[in-house]
Amino acid sequence: MAGRGPHGRTERRSSGELESEVLATLWSTERPLTPAEIQLEIGGDLAYNTVHTILKRLYDKGLVLREVDGRRGAYRPAKNAAELTAQAMHEALDRGPDPIAALRQFVTGLSPEEERALRELLTRGPA
Repeated sequence: MAGRGPHGRTERRSSGELESEVLATLWSTERPLTPAEIQLEIGGDLAYNTVHTILKRLYDKGLVLREVDGRRGAYRPAKNAAELTAQAMHEALDRGPDPIAALRQFVTGLSPEEERALRELLTRGPA
């Protein structure tokens, strides 16, 4: 949500922040949402046109799917949050010159709980 800056002006959210808010809203429900429903859920001063623009960007990136019911379009996420995060992690590893070194660095930064979960996944496989 946009807040007030040090000079009393409303701070604008970046497009990345807005995309994240829209995705979080879509992930929070089991059904597709219209732009108006998303606008209402996010609240604040977000204009309908802004929500529609964000949805178009997310659609163009393949992050949301559009379902048409008559003239009314509703959107749902193409992937759940875990799938999207895993995809981003794979893409990051593919971009680097040494994916094993990157994995080593990643693993050293895991919390004890995350480390236990990773060890379990590696020994037992995904559930």
